[in-house]
Amino acid sequence: MSTIHFDVAVLGLGALGSAAAYHAAIKGANVIGFERFDFGNVHGSSHDTSRIVRTLYGAPEVYMLTITGGVVFFSKPEESTGQAKSLDTNEFEKSTSAAEFTRSLDANGIPYELLDPEEVNKRWPEFNIPKGVKTVCTADSGIVHASRSVMAMQYQARVHGAVLKEKTRVDRITPDGSGVAIETSQGPFHAAKVILTANLWINNLLTPLGAKIPPTVMQEQVTYFKPTYISPFHKTKFPVWIWAGDKYFYGFPSYGSQPSRQALLDELTSFVDGLIPAKGQTLRMVTFQYAITLNRQFIISPLKRHKNIIVGLGGGHAFKFAPAIGRVMAKLAIEGTTTEDISTFRIPNTGLKSKL
Repeated sequence: MSTIHFDVAVLGLGALGSAAAYHAAIKGANVIGFERFDFGNVHGSSHDTSRIVRTLYGAPEVYMLTITGGVVFFSKPEESTGQAKSLDTNEFEKSTSAAEFTRSLDANGIPYELLDPEEVNKRWPEFNIPKGVKTVCTADSGIVHASRSVMAMQYQARVHGAVLKEKTRVDRITPDGSGVAIETSQGPFHAAKVILTANLWINNLLTPLGAKIPPTVMQEQVTYFKPTYISPFHKTKFPVWIWAGDKYFYGFPSYGSQPSRQALLDELTSFVDGLIPAKGQTLRMVTFQYAITLNRQFIISPLKRHKNIIVGLGGGHAFKFAPAIGRVMAKLAIEGTTTEDISTFRIPNTGLKSKL
């Protein structure tokens, strides 16, 4: 069987991989992408309806990805695909210590309000914010439909010539003198550069190279509630919110529509009962699996000993940044460099002797 050669191969077509395939294709590269499951599958973390797009963030180094990528991209792709559309809302983050967030917002010149519990409860009566909780509020956030956004990026990648294959498991990647040999369940392929965005399955391909990134596999559960009165929860009235405490919880206005872990459901329901008493009955649940990196840091980096293999991991919070991360990875694959400062997003040093 002859081996087909491509400029760029993307392994894993969730949000990050689909964005990388799209950006590489619009740059004129000959692109192939592989997804081990069906397109739109529920085995990873890029499915279902709602994801937050926001500029409210506690880590200053991610702002170049937020401002130059996610918010801008997700506000426009419907012009060419009719699929992904950002819905504008307010957003606030509630925390007993708001300084982490206000420092980042101040450093990047992003306006915000700092509200006390009385003001939050007055502005959005559906909440029951306890005393002593500080709230940081920004006005430039939104919601994107996760599955449709991934589909939109895949659609545009194909429009620009990319070949995307579902139900195609990648079994091994082997660097050689002219690029990387790729062994798949559908036969051999070859690419000058490989972008590896395989999430939970990434070490299946790194281990034969003598390399390993030790992520923690985490399951998260999204639960939809049905309030008795839906009008107060409309996107024009109710904000995207995040509770930043010992544990993080987040939620949305009414938007969008698996088996669940009962313990997670019980914990979430108990928390939301106190925070939003009018939430209503449980409607449905959706489960996600994330590969959580050290300190939840992004990884956007070539392997040290195999520069033609570029690793992309989102640490469980990258959907909003996917267009920007995909653009950076495509530039690394095609041009060998990027103008964005990604020094913070290197492969972590775990203290073990690395062959990366």
